[in-house]
Amino acid sequence: MIPLSEAIARVRSDLTPMEAETVSLGEAAGRVLAKAVTARLTQPPFHAAAMDGYAVRSSDLGDHPVTLPLDGESAAGHALHRPIRHGTAVRISTGAALPDGADQVVIQENTTRTGDRITLQDPPQRLRHVRAMGEDFASGETLLEAGLRLTAPRLALAAAGGASSLLVSRQPRIGVLASGDELVTAGAPPGPGQIINSNAPALIALLTACGAVPIDLGIARDTPDAVRKALERASDFDLLVTIGGASVGDHDHLRRVFAEMGGELAFDKIALKPGKPTWFGQLPDVPVLGLPGNPVSALVVAELVLRPAVERLLGETQRPRLRPARLMADLPGNGPRETWIRGRFDPETGRVRPSGSQDSGMISALARAELLIPRAINAPPAGADQMIDVLLLD
Repeated sequence: MIPLSEAIARVRSDLTPMEAETVSLGEAAGRVLAKAVTARLTQPPFHAAAMDGYAVRSSDLGDHPVTLPLDGESAAGHALHRPIRHGTAVRISTGAALPDGADQVVIQENTTRTGDRITLQDPPQRLRHVRAMGEDFASGETLLEAGLRLTAPRLALAAAGGASSLLVSRQPRIGVLASGDELVTAGAPPGPGQIINSNAPALIALLTACGAVPIDLGIARDTPDAVRKALERASDFDLLVTIGGASVGDHDHLRRVFAEMGGELAFDKIALKPGKPTWFGQLPDVPVLGLPGNPVSALVVAELVLRPAVERLLGETQRPRLRPARLMADLPGNGPRETWIRGRFDPETGRVRPSGSQDSGMISALARAELLIPRAINAPPAGADQMIDVLLLD
C-alpha cells in the first residue's frame, strides 16, 4: 500500500494535459483557461458617476453649502460632449461619464434644487462618488491566469476586458466501466442476488461537474472475453475509470485481463479507508484508474483521487479544498490507513460531527454527508472542541 498523497501524485504525473481549443464566451462556462486573458480595454474607460447627483469641479465647492447654476446633463450612454464650465453643476446619473474638468459628484440627497440653481452641501473632495478611469483594470493588464475555471464573475471580467472568445483546455473524454454479474443498469429490475449499478450514474455526475465528458461503457460481465472487449472499447479515451472487479477471486478478471493486454501497474492499493483496493496503471493506449466496487469507497476515492486527476487533464490550478472547522464530538485514534469520515455540520453550533454509518456500503449515509473528516495514519484521539480540517462536499 502507498499513502494517499503519493497515489494522487503518481496518477497526476502519468496524465498529460489536454490540448487547447478556442470557444466563444457563451460556450466557456465551467471550462478551464489554457491561456491567460489580457485586457484589451480600460475599465472604466472614463471617470464615471457612482451615484445619481451633480458633477462639479471640486474646486468650485469651496465653503459649503454653495449654490451653482445648472449647466447641462450627462446620462449613461449619453455623455455631455463638452467640458464643464467653471462655477456650474451638471446633472449626472449613475454610470454616466463625468464631463471633462469635473472631478466630483455630489449625491442627490445632499443637494437642493430651485429652478436651475443647485445648492450643494458637500465639502470639496476630489473623486468622491466617482469610479475613476482604469480603477478596475487597465488595457494590457492580465485579468485571468491560465488554469482558472471560468465562473460567472470570471466570464464577466473577460467580457469587460474585450474578449469575445477564449482559449480553453479540451474536455477530456473519460470512460466509466462497471464490472460484475451482480450488477444491473439503473431502472432495470434486479434478479436474485443482483443490485443496481449506482456507481456509474454517480461518477458520471461527478465527472460532468469536474468539466470532463464521461462515456458510460455499461457493465462488463464476469468473463475474460467480456472484460477484454470492454477495455478495447476504451482505447481512444483520455482516461478509463473502472469500478470493482479488482479482487483475486475466480470471477474477478479485470486486473488479469489488464495485465494480459500489456497493462503496467503504478500501484495496486492505497493506505486508505474507505478505498484500499484502488489501483492505477497504463494500458498501451489509455491510463486506467480502478475504483473499489463498494459505493461509498468508489465515491470517496473519486473525490480524493479522480477529481485531482481530471484537474490535471484540464491543466486546472489546484485549489486548497480543506477548510478549518471545530469538532462537536470526540474522535478515536486512527489505525494504519488514512481514514476519511463522513460528517455533517451541526445546525445549531456550526461544529462538525460524524454522521450515520461509516460502512463502505451505506450510500444513504454518504448522500446525507456534507463533508469528509480526514484522519491521518496513526492519528491520536481528537477531542470535542478541537480544530480540524474538513473537506466540503459539493
